[in-house]
Amino acid sequence: MKKTLRSVILLVLALSMLLALTACSTSQKSDKVKIGVTLMDFSTEFGIGLKDYMTAKADAMGDVELTVVDAGGDAAKQLQQVETFISQKVDAIIMQPQEQEACSPAIDKAKAAGIPIIVAINKMDKPEANPERIKQQLTEYGLVCEEWGGDTIVCPISAKTGMGVDNLLEMLTLTAEVGELKANPNRAAQGTVIEARLDKGRGPVATLLVQNGTLHQGDIIIAGTSVGRVRAMVSDKGQRITEAGPSVPVEITGLSEAPSAGATFNAVADEKLARELVEQRKAEEKAKANAPVTKVSLEDLFSQIQAGEMKNLNLIVKADVQGSVEAVKASLEKLSNDEVRVRVIHAGVGAISKSDVDLADASNAIIIGFNVRPDNVAKEEAAATKVEMRMYRVIYDAINDVTDAMKGMLAPKFREVALGELQVRQVYKISNVGTVAGCRVTSGKITRDSKVRVVRDGIVITEDEIASLKRFKDDAKEVAEGYECGVTLEKFADVKEGDVYEAFKMEEYHD
Repeated sequence: MKKTLRSVILLVLALSMLLALTACSTSQKSDKVKIGVTLMDFSTEFGIGLKDYMTAKADAMGDVELTVVDAGGDAAKQLQQVETFISQKVDAIIMQPQEQEACSPAIDKAKAAGIPIIVAINKMDKPEANPERIKQQLTEYGLVCEEWGGDTIVCPISAKTGMGVDNLLEMLTLTAEVGELKANPNRAAQGTVIEARLDKGRGPVATLLVQNGTLHQGDIIIAGTSVGRVRAMVSDKGQRITEAGPSVPVEITGLSEAPSAGATFNAVADEKLARELVEQRKAEEKAKANAPVTKVSLEDLFSQIQAGEMKNLNLIVKADVQGSVEAVKASLEKLSNDEVRVRVIHAGVGAISKSDVDLADASNAIIIGFNVRPDNVAKEEAAATKVEMRMYRVIYDAINDVTDAMKGMLAPKFREVALGELQVRQVYKISNVGTVAGCRVTSGKITRDSKVRVVRDGIVITEDEIASLKRFKDDAKEVAEGYECGVTLEKFADVKEGDVYEAFKMEEYHD
C-alpha cells in the first residue's frame, strides 16, 4: 500500500472463514470463534504488547480463541501463514501486514476464495488520524466500506488504548453468525491438522482442530497419509480429556507418522480400510510428485484450449502507475470469449516481486508487466517455478499477444535476448560530449551495439541506444561482468546514480 496507508493501518484484515463455527444440536452447542492472528514481529515491545492485549481481550470475552503466530519481519513467511490459516479453515484471520507484498496478495487470495474481509484501521488515538483517507485508499484494492455502499466492514481501533477492539471482535462474531456457520457434534470427527512433530518419548504428536463432529479417545483417524488410533488427548490448557467437539483444538498421540500441517483428518470405523486408503494416498502423492509440471504460457495457450485443458486464463498485472493498471486490466478482461475467460486475479503498482511470482505459481497465472521490471529475487523465483513473465511498453502489444494466443496465432518474429546489467555509480557532465554514466557491469556483459533499458526503482524510464562505450579513455566493443565502463546514450540524458541499465538485443527466430 501507499506509505500513508501503511503508517496508519496496523492490523488490517480479518478474513472470516467458511468453517464450522457453532455446533448446534438439541443437546450440545459450542460457540467459540477460532481466530488466527499473524503479527509482524514478536521481538519488539509493541509486538509483544499487542499479542498480550489481544489474548487478554479474547480470554475476557470467553467465546473467542486466538492462535497468534510471528512473521519474524518476513513478508513471504507471513503470506504462507495466511495460506496455512486458510487451509486450516479457522473462523477468521487477523493480519498485521509486514508490507504491501504480503498484504495485497492476501487480499486477492481472500477474494478468490469468496472470503469476507474486515478491515481494522489502527492508531485512531492520534490527532492526525484520518480514517476517511484510508477508506479511500482501500478502494484501490476493491474494498469498499459499508457506509459507502460496499460490503466491507471497517472498524477504527487503537491498539494503544484499546478503543474499538471489542467492536472488532464483535464484528467477527456477527459476521460468522450472519453466515449461519454450524457444525454437527453428533457425527464422526473431521477437521484440520494445525501442526505436528516427532516427540522422542511419545512418538508422532499432532495438534488438531475439530471442525465437525466429536473426536473421542480411541477413535481411528486418517490424517493425510498418516493413520492411527487416538491414544491420548490433551486440551490447549494442558489437561487430559477424552473427547473434543467442534471448534476445539486438541493435541493427540497414536498416529503412525507426523502428518503435514494443513492436512485434513477424518475419524473412521474400520482400521483395515483406513490403512488401505492411506497406502492409496501415498501412491497417488508419489505419482503426482513424479509427474511433469506444465505451466501455462501464451505459446501453448491455444492447444490447451482445444484440448479442453484451459477454461480460465489467469493473469497478474503490474504497472508503473495506477491508471495504467486499470487500463491494462480492463482491456485484457474484455478479451474473454466462449472458450476461455480472462481473469486478472491481482493487479498492482510497482516492480514485479517474489510474492507476485508465488501467487502466479499457485494459481497457474501469467504475469503481465507494463513499464515495470521484476527484481532479482522475482527473476530467480520465476525461473525456478517456470512462471511466465511478459514485459510490455505498449498496451496494444499485450492485448494483441493475448488475443493472438487465444486464437492460436501467436507467432512473434523477434524476441528480446538479455545481455547483462549495469549499475550507474557516478554521473559526469562533459562539454561537447554530454552526460556520461560511470557504470559497473554487475552481470553478463554490454556490447557497443546493444540496446539499453533504463530502470529506476523497478520502473522503466526509457529505452535507448548506446552512443559510446569506453574503458577508461579507449573505445570498447564490449565490457564483461565485474569491469567498469563509461556509457553515453543517444537521446536520454537525465541519468541518476543508482539507475540500472539493462543491456539487450532483439533476435529474430522461427518456430
